[in-house]
Amino acid sequence: MGNRGAPVHLRLTAQALQYRGLLILAMFVLVGASLLTIITPALAGFAIDTGLDVVSISSGGVETSAAQGDMNTVMAAVGLLVAAALLRGGFVYVQTYLSEAISQRVARDLRNMVYDRLQRLSFAYHDRSEVGEIMQRATGDVEGVRFFVSMGVIRLVYVLILIVVSYGIMVAINPKVGLIALAFVPPVAIQSAWVSLRMRPVWLRVQEMQGEMGTILQENLTGQRVVKAFSRQEFEQEKFDGKVEELFDWSYSTSKFQAFNEPFLMSVWLLSAAVVFWVGVEEIIAGRMLPGELAAFQLWLTLLQVPVRSVGFIVNIFARAHSAGTRLYEILDAESPVQERPDAIPLPPGPGHVVFNEVAFSYDGESNQVDNLTVEARPGQTIALLGPTGSGKTTVVNLLPRFYDASRGSVTIDGRDVRDVTLDSLRDAIGLVQQDVFLFSATIRENIAYGRPDASDEEVEAAARAARIHDFIMSQPDGYDTWVGERGSTLSGGQRQRVAIARTLLLNPRVLVFDDSTAAVDMRTEFQIQEALRNLMEGRTTFVIAQRLRTVKEADLILVMKDGEVVERGQHEALLARDGFYRRIYDLELRDQEEAAADVAAAELDRERGRAEADR
Repeated sequence: MGNRGAPVHLRLTAQALQYRGLLILAMFVLVGASLLTIITPALAGFAIDTGLDVVSISSGGVETSAAQGDMNTVMAAVGLLVAAALLRGGFVYVQTYLSEAISQRVARDLRNMVYDRLQRLSFAYHDRSEVGEIMQRATGDVEGVRFFVSMGVIRLVYVLILIVVSYGIMVAINPKVGLIALAFVPPVAIQSAWVSLRMRPVWLRVQEMQGEMGTILQENLTGQRVVKAFSRQEFEQEKFDGKVEELFDWSYSTSKFQAFNEPFLMSVWLLSAAVVFWVGVEEIIAGRMLPGELAAFQLWLTLLQVPVRSVGFIVNIFARAHSAGTRLYEILDAESPVQERPDAIPLPPGPGHVVFNEVAFSYDGESNQVDNLTVEARPGQTIALLGPTGSGKTTVVNLLPRFYDASRGSVTIDGRDVRDVTLDSLRDAIGLVQQDVFLFSATIRENIAYGRPDASDEEVEAAARAARIHDFIMSQPDGYDTWVGERGSTLSGGQRQRVAIARTLLLNPRVLVFDDSTAAVDMRTEFQIQEALRNLMEGRTTFVIAQRLRTVKEADLILVMKDGEVVERGQHEALLARDGFYRRIYDLELRDQEEAAADVAAAELDRERGRAEADR
């Protein structure tokens, strides 16, 4: 952000000043509406004093009143009042419309800026952030800023004009009565501001509890199978009831607070009107004030009641905008550790020759999750990474597309350091199927074509066939137009995995990365996928994180990792012969898979023979 480091309110105001044309027009009509509001009591006072000209007549010891004014003057004043009211209504309408137009545009810009920033921040930022917190900033905090623009900045100008000009006129007409009326403004404004600031943390807590209540409800609805399986309905009901009761108590406390505050402010303001009327009558008797002027004073006090009391509301909006703006700018000002260099060039075409040269990486800057990694993957080779949980396998493959940057050493593809090429071209060259599969709420076709939305139906189907998911898709009533629920909830784990594989294959990348991508499928499905991938891997450099023996056995190079370092490397048979760490993993986890894989392979062979005989 260009004005980074400036006070939050100034930065938010600068955001609104991008629409200075609309803002100037809003200020113009705002001044017009303010002056028309102020002039209305003055016109009423003029009609009373000049048009009616009420005088006292003494006859036979009896005092009577009579109007000696001109009715034409009265009618003219009434006409001006009607015209001022109509014109003021038009000005207020335009001012309200422009205020909303400006504030909505600022909110739109901030939402887009936050979303764009989140897309560009690296995995390191998202690792430390909570999804719910970010969503609250992009929704609730943006709304706080929007209110600041429409009801804070613009409303503040309106209130200041009304208060300053109105009380200035009153003091000019009669300093004594005007100053007495002015004396009631600070107590009302201070009380309003104090109440607003006092209520703000309470309302924030109410909002937090509403979110907590929503979380409990959402977890209960999505976890109904678990709740019923463990007969925890009563426990869940008590948990929800407790949160609802807590929410009721806090909400009720705000109502009790407001029940005192509103009558108190009203009483103070009515007291001010009574005192002004009393002193004004004395001034009229003394001949220092006219009846119409006192009537105008009473009208001004009535009109100023809401603006003066809204000072507290505006203070609250400024306070909310400060916290909301601070939270938003924490995202907008966040620097991604992964930066694209100004002179970065697109990754040139190549066969996919990957080299890790003495690479180290640390998430926290203290202990290395990967250390002293040196490996060369030649075009067409398959590199398998094997090791216990937390050994650094996923971290290694995340360095390739620059989800993170190496703390030391370099990663090159076809002789180009990944830090010297553009991120888009780098990630277009790498096809990644992650362990935690994410599918969007869209059709199967749209999910497969996510990386290539312009892909033809034939290309989408070819990728699906290669991932062994085409037959399942065609068995659905809507085929490729079958809707996938949130996070792929309508598909099984294996089906989601195969859709994700098809999505990656459609990109036709030079480097493939499979992060334990067959972990969620059964042995038979894994066999089918591996048969398809064998041809697709030809000519491509492939990194595989796997716990399945079939993948490991067919790799050109196995990297056995432990505590972030490669402790053994080689091919399956050679590593078994060493009787080292790999051998222990094999005996504990992989030997049973080998026997099961042999049975699956035999069953598949029998099935293929049966099909061949049927075709004859």
